[in-house]
Amino acid sequence: MEDEREGYTDQTMKVLVIHNPTAEEDPADVSIVIEGNQVLNVCGNRTKACVLLMGLIYALNLEYPKKLKYTFEVFQKLFLELDGAKLLKKFQSLKSKLME
Repeated sequence: MEDEREGYTDQTMKVLVIHNPTAEEDPADVSIVIEGNQVLNVCGNRTKACVLLMGLIYALNLEYPKKLKYTFEVFQKLFLELDGAKLLKKFQSLKSKLME
């Protein structure tokens, strides 16, 4: 498991999921990494870790990573329904397709 934790230090923001080789379903650990530092561990599951990451982004007034900006915006506006009135046309199209 320790080998899986290595290599995340170059990541700006990440939900780190460590799998236990003996367990088939549940991960052994789900953590949040911001700027190469593990800021929260034992988050429980991926869903909770994603929500906690969004909370940290808001609370610490962080910017989304440039490469993942649109991914985070879709997550924020479509799935969490925060600031959803200001959807770009691309997001509106995706939302329509998801609702079909």
